[in-house]
Order: sequence, then structure tokens, then C-alpha cells
Amino acid sequence: MKAAEGTPAHLAEIRARITQAAQDCDRSVVDITLVCVSKTFPAADIIPVLEAGERVFAENKVQEAMEKWPELKRLYPDVELHLIGPLQTNKAREAVEFFDVIETVDRPKIAAALAKEIARCGRHPKLYVQVNTGAEPQKAGVLPQEADAFIASCRKDHGLEISGLMCIPPFNEQASPHFALLSEIAKRNNIATLSMGMSADFELAIQQGATHVRVGTAIFGKR
Repeated sequence: MKAAEGTPAHLAEIRARITQAAQDCDRSVVDITLVCVSKTFPAADIIPVLEAGERVFAENKVQEAMEKWPELKRLYPDVELHLIGPLQTNKAREAVEFFDVIETVDRPKIAAALAKEIARCGRHPKLYVQVNTGAEPQKAGVLPQEADAFIASCRKDHGLEISGLMCIPPFNEQASPHFALLSEIAKRNNIATLSMGMSADFELAIQQGATHVRVGTAIFGKR
């Protein structure tokens, strides 16, 4: 894992930019949650961000999170931990038991696995559907034209409460149309939470209604 540099100063800058972006589009900053993406960084780099008051973090891999977060969660019990990486069905049990939010629900098989584990352990992490807004073959997420049916199936067939949507726009395209598309899907399906926008484009995401912005590099440095 790589050590971060200048984290407190970077965090202050991100907070200021989020506040400004909210003001620019007449939104309240309290309606926007900063999700600090701590994947690949060790606990020693996460602690200064926790000490600065941040409590919402995201990891890409179940195993990595389970290795470094138990002690941090013991020290900071009000942490909310998000899973933002692809989830395999054989990791559904650990994900349900360990994470507070799973942002990458994207296919019937994982919906069924999550429903089974939620029923088994009685723990109910918040669930977001990941939408592959750019229809990129190498990227996880349900296709936009299939999102409505998938959300309905999660709710009706599996009894899951879908509380949010998440997307990662294509690297080489303008992000705003993808954020707008996710917002439209959310409105159609009565979903209030939008996890969109990363270090390079979170201000644009806030303009399009993001409630959660996932920022890693701009806080912790390059991986």
C-alpha cells in the first residue's frame, strides 16, 4: 500500500470545493456527502482523515477492507463504510456483514445472493444499483436501458430496498451527460441517492444532483 502525502491540506481543499460547487447551483452542502475512497492506502493514512472528522469511506475489495478496517471501526465506531468495487457472489456474506453501503448491485445473481445473506444475518446495508451509463463492455453495471426493469426486479422478486444509484462515466467522455442520465433513471424509480463524481469531476456531479461524491486521489494522493 502506498503512503499518502499532504492529506489534511488536500482534504480541506476538497471540502471547500464541495461547498463552492453546492453554492454555485443553489444546493445545501449538508445534502452532499463526501465519500473518502481509501482503497490501497494503509490505516496510517486513513487516521488523519478520520481525525479531521470524516466518517464516510469506501473500499474496492472486500478482503482488503476486512484486513484494515476492523481496528479503525473499533476506534471510530461511527464510520460508514461503502463497497464500491465489483462484488462476487461468493463474497456476498462478508459484504453484508461488514459494509454499511454496497454500491455495486448490478445483476440478478448478486441481487439474489444479497437477499439471501440479508435474510440470514438480519443486517440491512444500504444498496445502490450500479449503472454502466457508457455501456462499456469491460465495466460492471446494468445497462441504462435495462436499469428500470432490474431495479423493479430487485424490489419485487428479491425484496431488496434500493436506496441509491451509482455510476462511473467513461474516462474519455464528458461526464455531465452520464450524470444527467443517472439522475433521470433515479427520478423515474423514486430513488433519492446518487453516488456519482470522483476527484476529476465531482463539481459537475454536484451540479447534476449528486448526493454522494467519491473522492480518493484528490485527498490521499496518487495510487
